[in-house]
Amino acid sequence: MREEISSGGVIVFGNAILLLKKYNGDWVLPKGKVEPGEKKDEAALREVFEESGLKAEIIKYLGEIHYTYKENWDENKRVHKTVYWYLMHSRSMDTVPQREEGFIEAKFIHIDRVLEMAKYDDEKEIIKVALDEINKKSYNNSGD
Repeated sequence: MREEISSGGVIVFGNAILLLKKYNGDWVLPKGKVEPGEKKDEAALREVFEESGLKAEIIKYLGEIHYTYKENWDENKRVHKTVYWYLMHSRSMDTVPQREEGFIEAKFIHIDRVLEMAKYDDEKEIIKVALDEINKKSYNNSGD
């Protein structure tokens, strides 16, 4: 089984979290593959910028998720994926979704609605971890 490592971000602006809308209508968090020689946190910041146009700052590491998927729908070619997630802060809501990656919209969703909009259960779980951190007020979100 092939191994794949990605990093992504839960980006906060005020009381909202960034989600990206794919062509198929799914709302997801920004993430992508870690390049050879790249650190996981650097990859997360790069992917957030590439997919959403946002320059974000990492607040803290949230954890990792694991899942397996079929490569090109071939039952015999499976990929084990690990995604490392970071809580991030943005000083702007100005987004530019990356259409080449299949994103048609990038939008900050109020924290009260983000869990119902996010498509995948594993991403919902990492959003819950992020919301716990946000509720702890463990960082300065005033944008100073």
